[in-house]
Amino acid sequence: MGLVETVIDNVSVTSVLVLGPGLVLAYIMLILVVRPAWQEIKLAQMPGARAPTIPSRVPFGLDFLAKSIRRAKKHEELEHWRWMMSVFKGPTGEHRVAGRRMIFTADPDNIKAILATQFNDYGKGKPFHDDWKPFLGDSIFGTDGHLWHDSRQLLRPQFVKDRVSDLHVFESHMQTLFRAIANGGALNGENQPVDLEAGNGKVVDICDLFFRYTLDCATDFLLGYDIKSLSTPHQEFAVAFGEVQRVQSLLTRAGPIKPFIPRGTYYPSLKVINNFVNLYVDRTLRLSPEELASKAKGDSGYTFLHALAGYTRDRHVLRDQLVAVLLAGRDTTACTLSWTLYELARHPHAVQKLRAEILSVVGATRVPTYDDLKSMKYLQNVMNETLRLYPVVPFKFKPPSPGRRPRRHQPIKLLKDTPIAYAPIVMQRRPNSTPPSATFAPVEEFSPERWFTWQPKPWQYIPFNGGPRICLGQQFALTEMAYVLTRLFQKYDRVDNHMEGVDGEKPKLKAEVVLQPCNGVKVALWEAKKVDGKN
Repeated sequence: MGLVETVIDNVSVTSVLVLGPGLVLAYIMLILVVRPAWQEIKLAQMPGARAPTIPSRVPFGLDFLAKSIRRAKKHEELEHWRWMMSVFKGPTGEHRVAGRRMIFTADPDNIKAILATQFNDYGKGKPFHDDWKPFLGDSIFGTDGHLWHDSRQLLRPQFVKDRVSDLHVFESHMQTLFRAIANGGALNGENQPVDLEAGNGKVVDICDLFFRYTLDCATDFLLGYDIKSLSTPHQEFAVAFGEVQRVQSLLTRAGPIKPFIPRGTYYPSLKVINNFVNLYVDRTLRLSPEELASKAKGDSGYTFLHALAGYTRDRHVLRDQLVAVLLAGRDTTACTLSWTLYELARHPHAVQKLRAEILSVVGATRVPTYDDLKSMKYLQNVMNETLRLYPVVPFKFKPPSPGRRPRRHQPIKLLKDTPIAYAPIVMQRRPNSTPPSATFAPVEEFSPERWFTWQPKPWQYIPFNGGPRICLGQQFALTEMAYVLTRLFQKYDRVDNHMEGVDGEKPKLKAEVVLQPCNGVKVALWEAKKVDGKN
């Protein structure tokens, strides 16, 4: 008989009731008292310094935890970080919450060490991998070491310039996007009649449409299948994908209260995602290597999934990498486009300058080429400025290996698996990140013009991460964003802002996996008047 069975047979209900609370109390004491005390002893024996900390009025830092939760529920994480930096009186500090020591930093030197110069000392870590494994599996976004390296080698060839510069997949969905804008929202079926002229000036949540557009483009590019979320008001896969990300974000930030996060919607949503992706994986694996090679030569119907299957026939590898790239391919572009329209609607002069450049380079109707997109400096400035203010992943976490890490000229003492939170959004908005000059707008203001005469110093602008983990799909995302903006402002010459009554033009930053506008982006777009058949 096994040990478990022996215990069950010999432990009475009464003894469980008596011992149970004691065991729970002992566990709590271990987490809150014993382990922190042991860590403090080990830290005292290490060389280096301690970072500034936040005074706590309640035992175990529970007041800090409560404040963090309140701020997160109100989507005020940026304000919370600024408050922490003001207490630290600098860009780096530490605090112990429920027995767990954490480091917080927005210092470029620290971020450089984490991402580049001491890259091997920092990884995703086992806790992150375990938390995200049901969703991302062993993909590039959830692994370290050889698993991460193998993933990167597998994906790198799929983002070569020839594939990134193929703009057909973007154009094939633009006309549907135009119809959805005129409709004021997603179409009710592909064949829904829409009066394009009647849609002029109609208020629409452009954020919702961008998420639908990028999902359609991503599934088309990856799988060769358009999921048609622009013409399906309630798309089951899109809803499930968003819900899984919402719960994953809670789990990542929950720390010691992670076991209490409800997951009632998580697993059913995960099942929807797996059923959808595995359908196409299985269909592709039914092709022989010869058939895959034939598709590659013909190029017609050849997809990202076909290319991956040419390197591996492992069903789980294909599923994991597809979900990871789908996550990046949809959300990165949709969030940045949404924030771009949010800011352009508040800055009509920027719309005029952007449209003037587009018309001078591409004209009113011609489909832009890859070289056209790269040549438009103001367009690039608009995207750079949006990513400066609204980096796609504003807050990140890393656990270190044992050792010491830099804090300016003095290392901070760190034990293995001490969570380090760093904030690109705080770093990129620091008052000293741009020169104090009358020619520069304040750092908090949207000003594409600053990029004509200013370039951020190394490691002070990292919208696509940095170091060995720099985003492989960076050029793909920038190309898609530039393409959409170009096509939009070939057609429209005015964007009206309808967010004043929603957020008072003080944007709420919804930081789950990516940084989204909390209240959507309500705008109205106006077509340019046509002269001699041209806009």
